Amino acid sequence: MGWDAEDVALLKRLWAAGQSAAQIARRLGCSRNAVCGMLTRSGLKRGHKPPTARPKIRPAPKLRPASSAACDHPVAKKVSRKVTERQQPQELSKRQLYAILAEAVRNTG
Repeated sequence: MGWDAEDVALLKRLWAAGQSAAQIARRLGCSRNAVCGMLTRSGLKRGHKPPTARPKIRPAPKLRPASSAACDHPVAKKVSRKVTERQQPQELSKRQLYAILAEAVRNTG
């Protein structure tokens, strides 16, 4: 879009009146991006709105002093010495495998 003096004047007037870039674009018959680009090139900015909510600023958590008993003598973990023997998987017949498969199909479908 070619911007002439009348379009720029109308753009500035509508922007100062508080209309959005999309509203101005519809009025001028151009895209919103064209309006935003011209606003940037013209140096026009909206004033920043004050925040509507008051954020709660929480203080930093207080650090608790470490207990001296925990630091003096670290306690070793109790490890089980029991050794278990691994069992070999059970051999299944074809009939058992088909039965397991059929049950799985029934449960999923």
